[in-house]
Amino acid sequence: MRSGDGIVPVVLAWWEDARASRDALPWRGTRDPWEILLAETMLAQTPVGRAAPRYRELVARYPTAAACAEAPVGDVIRSWSGLGYNRRAVLLHAAARMIVVRHEGSVPERLEELLALPGVGPYTARAVLATAFGIEAAVVDTNVGRVLARALSGAPLGGAEAQRLADALVPRGLAREWNLALMDFGSLVCRSTRPECDACPVRAARLCTWREHGADADPSRGSAGVTARQSRFAGSDRQGRGRIVEAARRAPVAADEVAVVAGWPDDSERAGRVVSALLADGVLVAREDGSLALP
Repeated sequence: MRSGDGIVPVVLAWWEDARASRDALPWRGTRDPWEILLAETMLAQTPVGRAAPRYRELVARYPTAAACAEAPVGDVIRSWSGLGYNRRAVLLHAAARMIVVRHEGSVPERLEELLALPGVGPYTARAVLATAFGIEAAVVDTNVGRVLARALSGAPLGGAEAQRLADALVPRGLAREWNLALMDFGSLVCRSTRPECDACPVRAARLCTWREHGADADPSRGSAGVTARQSRFAGSDRQGRGRIVEAARRAPVAADEVAVVAGWPDDSERAGRVVSALLADGVLVAREDGSLALP
């Protein structure tokens, strides 16, 4: 396994030429910890192309953690329309309330305190530390995990090993720049499908373990941080959940209409199971008349 020392200057040099288009992303122009936390929550499972047009709208509506905490959670869920996984809106609201109560409205800059916030996992916490505070923390998202497995390991990586490798790469004083560069490199060059190996500066410098050793199997498959292809959306419980919540954004949904609204008119049992999950997640509440509404 390579140490990775040689990869850092190569990727940073590549990024200097490639970063202009990525710096146009709206969240790249801020160092505000709350705005970055909001962006990372949006991006957790939402494509960049869908999140970018909505980012400024949400920042304007909830410019601080206090503004988000003061809003009814139902309003935050309404604002989340089109961004998928409404539970993330509930968790963002809960995190904002904790930031206000425990941290006087300021996003904390210690890893353990960030991880204690609802909905904040290792990637999001380290992304806030590195890109907002400039603290030497390494993020491991699906793009970074893929580069680490291919270029350094040549074999699938476990979670702890991937994080250790990522931590060792962060150059002193360049935490923000390096993390963004490595994520962009994985997104634009070392892609999941059809990676641009012929144009890859890491391969050209003979620093890619995967390509140097000629292995056929992609070592990023099953590696830590590398997400698997999501199951089909059409006809899924996720689609039914989205339909129910979207209807509840407009008006309460009567109990006897839920299965039809979900798209399963002949499967009330399935609709009931999905509703139970939405209630448990705090995305919906049951009113006295049995109808479902946003909190």
